[in-house]
Amino acid sequence: MTARSASGSSKPSEQDLDAVMLRVGRLNYAWSNTESLLIHMLAGLTGMSNGAAVVIFLSVTSARGRIEMVERLAKLRLPSGDHQKDLLELTARFSRLLAVRNRYNHSIWSFEEDGSVSTILMRIADRRDRIHMGRKQNLSDDELDKLDRDLTTLSTLNREMWRFLQHYNYPIE
Repeated sequence: MTARSASGSSKPSEQDLDAVMLRVGRLNYAWSNTESLLIHMLAGLTGMSNGAAVVIFLSVTSARGRIEMVERLAKLRLPSGDHQKDLLELTARFSRLLAVRNRYNHSIWSFEEDGSVSTILMRIADRRDRIHMGRKQNLSDDELDKLDRDLTTLSTLNREMWRFLQHYNYPIE
C-alpha cells in the first residue's frame, strides 16, 4: 500500500482496508481448507475412520503439531519410496507457509492515519540476554503482492494434496 490511499487522501480508504482484509480472509479460508486434508492423511496412515481422525486432528491444537504428527506417522508407517517422499514433500511445503499464516493471524493490526497498514507480531523471541516482542512490519504493495503469491501457492498445494489423496487411495468420504 502506498502512503496515500487510492482516493489521494492521507487516511486509508475503505477500499484499501477492504483489500487487505479480503486477502486475510482468503488466507484463513484456504489455510483451513488445506489443513483439513491432514484428516484424510491421518485416517489413511493409521487405518482409523475419518471420524476418529477428526477427533485426533482436533485434539492437537497447533497446525505445526498436526503437520508433524502426519510426517512422523508417514515415516513410521510408510516404506521409503515415492509414497512417503510425496507425502513428506507436501507437508514440508505446507510447513513453509506457516510463517505467512502466523504473521497475518497472530498479529495486532495497525491502521495509521497516513494510510499505512502494519502487522505487529504477537510473539516473544528469546535471546541470550534479552527478549524481543512485537515485531512491526509495514504492509507495502510489495508485501501484498507477496501475500497474493503465497495465496496462489497455498491454492496450488491444496489441489496437489487432493491429487495425492486420490492417487494413493486415502479415505476421502
